[in-house]
Amino acid sequence: QVQLVESGGGLVQAGGSLRLSCAASGRTFNSYNMGWFRRAPGKEREFVAAVTWDGGRTYYADSVKGRFTLSRDNAKNTVYLQMNSLKPEDTAVYYCAATGHGITTIDPKRYDYWGQGTQVTVSS
Repeated sequence: QVQLVESGGGLVQAGGSLRLSCAASGRTFNSYNMGWFRRAPGKEREFVAAVTWDGGRTYYADSVKGRFTLSRDNAKNTVYLQMNSLKPEDTAVYYCAATGHGITTIDPKRYDYWGQGTQVTVSS
């Protein structure tokens, strides 16, 4: 079992930055690949990024590549999503999730554990 709690969301102007954190509890956290998804109003949940269990490899959606950076600190049981050059279309609720599948798995059904989400709003 892995419990996930996101934080760091908020309101930011276009072009600004935010760093989201996902704190995990559970002894098996280090064995899971971790991902971030987002859901904008009226849209389906969308894959954002994922990182391997050891932090060695990452995978990004084209829409955030070059702007977002995903990392993890297993000593702190925490995953970080650094978001730069934010755009109004990045506005969404952001969720972190854990999966036993590969990081190129973008289907949310393949993720086993989810946090409650944190709101990110980017104003124009």
